[in-house]
Amino acid sequence: MASSKLATCNYDVSVDESAELLFSYRGWKLKNAQKPDHMSLNSLVNRLKDGRYVIPDFQREFEWSPKDIQELVKSIFRDYYIGSLLLWKGKTENFDALSCEGIYGHQQNGGAEYIVLDGQQRLTAMYYAFHAPEIRLPNRANRAFYFINVDEFMRENFDDAFEYHYQSKRLQRLLDSPKAQYESHQFPLSVIGTGGWDLLKWVQGYTKFWEEYPNTEDDNEDHISAEQAEVYAVNGEQFGQYIKEITDEYQISYIELDQQLGIDKVCDIFTQVNSRGIRLDVFDLMNAMLKPKGIQLKQMYRDVMPNVDWVDTDRMNVYVLQVMSIVLQSYCSPKYLYFLLPGQLKPIRHSDGRREQEILVQSTDEFRDLWDKSVSSLVRSIEILKHPNEYGAISPKYLPYASILPVFAALESHIWTLPALERLDGTRKMKHWYWAAVFTNRYSGSVESTAARDHQDVQEWIADDDARPALLMEFENRMRNLDLSREVNTSSSTYTGIFNLLVLQGARDWISGVAPQFDDLDDHHIVPEAWSKKHLPGNTWHTILNRTPLTADTNRNVIRDRLPNQYLPEMFESSGEESMRSILASHFISSAAIEILMRRDFGPNDFEEFINERQRTITDAIQDLLIHERLDLSPRLRELDLDIERVELALRELVATNLEDDSERIPSGVRQKVQQRFEVAAKKDPSLDPENSRQMSSLLPHFDIRDIQDTLTNKILWPVFSSSFTSKSDLDLKFSQLASLRNGIRHSREVDDVTRMEGEASVLWFDKILTK
Repeated sequence: MASSKLATCNYDVSVDESAELLFSYRGWKLKNAQKPDHMSLNSLVNRLKDGRYVIPDFQREFEWSPKDIQELVKSIFRDYYIGSLLLWKGKTENFDALSCEGIYGHQQNGGAEYIVLDGQQRLTAMYYAFHAPEIRLPNRANRAFYFINVDEFMRENFDDAFEYHYQSKRLQRLLDSPKAQYESHQFPLSVIGTGGWDLLKWVQGYTKFWEEYPNTEDDNEDHISAEQAEVYAVNGEQFGQYIKEITDEYQISYIELDQQLGIDKVCDIFTQVNSRGIRLDVFDLMNAMLKPKGIQLKQMYRDVMPNVDWVDTDRMNVYVLQVMSIVLQSYCSPKYLYFLLPGQLKPIRHSDGRREQEILVQSTDEFRDLWDKSVSSLVRSIEILKHPNEYGAISPKYLPYASILPVFAALESHIWTLPALERLDGTRKMKHWYWAAVFTNRYSGSVESTAARDHQDVQEWIADDDARPALLMEFENRMRNLDLSREVNTSSSTYTGIFNLLVLQGARDWISGVAPQFDDLDDHHIVPEAWSKKHLPGNTWHTILNRTPLTADTNRNVIRDRLPNQYLPEMFESSGEESMRSILASHFISSAAIEILMRRDFGPNDFEEFINERQRTITDAIQDLLIHERLDLSPRLRELDLDIERVELALRELVATNLEDDSERIPSGVRQKVQQRFEVAAKKDPSLDPENSRQMSSLLPHFDIRDIQDTLTNKILWPVFSSSFTSKSDLDLKFSQLASLRNGIRHSREVDDVTRMEGEASVLWFDKILTK
């Protein structure tokens, strides 16, 4: 018998690929399990009969259709590869912990030997086809029985050779009569399952039936000729030889995991294995292992599902467990979820090599309490994310990622544990991290390790202002080169992030001039699709730069399929130019963009010019509102924050000029602090060269207001700057007023009237001096 023909197989994973996946995953070594092996079809059929394979409770139910079973049988008897099995050599405690049951239809009564981790559907299908258990298939009214039509098979009409029939009186007569089977060429696959000499007896009976057939007198016009009967007899012998070869030599590949392998490692492997494209779910695994402890995890999730089903994902049940895991141990990959089991020991290896064990969850009550708190964090997080004044994800389709929810909720939970006066700063930092994650596509792929790293980094940053995550620098660098014209996929994080920003900006309806009801909001084209299809290449008009949130009514009754040079003048006339320019500005459509859109002979070059101008406007807005964190400031405080930044830049330039770009002249205490900040930043930002830590141009961006003040008022350096600032005491006072305003804006996000007015006065004072 030839080896299995992989090229023509409908099953995706080869033996070697399966082994590579399983044994390379997270560095897990081959020594921890036996190597891939194989067994004959006969051996497998007998083991199925003996009940050696059991199914853990977390596996999905058997769900193959009769046609699916038929196709599997066809693959086997055509000598095609059907994929490998993943088996775990069982022991009593594992059978019990995973609430294992027999193969569908098998009356399990002892004999269990292996836990099936991958291959349940195929094994059950083979058991059903070869052993014909007395049970109907799922969602079917009657039992199905499987046959090979010997005549069609030997003619190589394989599409017609494999049959199944539902239980009926007529079928029962066929099953009860070998002669009827021979005459209709129907070989029951259950003959193989019976084992022993039954296959040989059936083949001999079929052959003898057709050998003796010519001696039967029959005047029926359908009577088979002697020549044809002889062909059937010869075919019977060849069919028997072929079936014997297949059952003896056809090999089913399997990987057997060692009996002593820990459940945590099995959990990790299990969740990475796919069966016919359906991801196996760690939630079901946890449900099975919690059942013996009296925790009905599925029911617990059903109880809370209405509170979290706003998000369009089928993994919310896993997200609850991930929040629990992140809160307890920062990590949330499947193997770490296993340590949420009450009383489960978690091995710990210390940096000095010491090893010990700890229990994360002491009791079932503690598990339930942690579950409830995690659900509450997720509910709060969803409400915050969809709020039009917080994150702007006004509907599920505008949520950049569902996969960011576990770490978001865990951080939100952490912020609630902070002292009251520190929560605002924690929330501000979490927002900065969130937008950086959105615009760097950070949660678009595998996210468990990313979530763990972000949870740790943001927590450290909340505790220490100088511990800024590297992600923030990546965000700032990427925004400089971000090409929004390519953002045409409405589900990408950048596309939805821009849409969220438009909502947060307070984009007003073009007709009513007020913020629309968000359930009536959608993103519509500014330059209409009908015109674009005729004049623009590809699908460039679908870019987020040509879209903005509008009500369906405005799009249908005002814009329609008209160009902006047609509908904008009408709006200007009916609503007033100043009012309309203000409304369009809330959509990041600048005055320059408006002039382009209103050109009389608007064409493809004008479209490109408009796209470039809106790219500039939106990237400036991202820089201003997100990177510089001015999104949640009032308009006046935004202006003041910009003014302070402008004064800081001018003062830094003054330092560089007056010190002749010589960093050695910076006061030693200031230079040491600033160099440390630069070195920390250089470790996180590859664009910074650590060798430049003594250059003035490298150090200046890391000066804060107090560093500049200490430099200008330094006793040795004061003569260098005294010509600009005649009074050191006045300079110290203005720096204090400026710093108080900056701190109020950056930390409390609001300032009292006295601080604001004194800060405004200091800005004017510096402006006057620095522009002399």
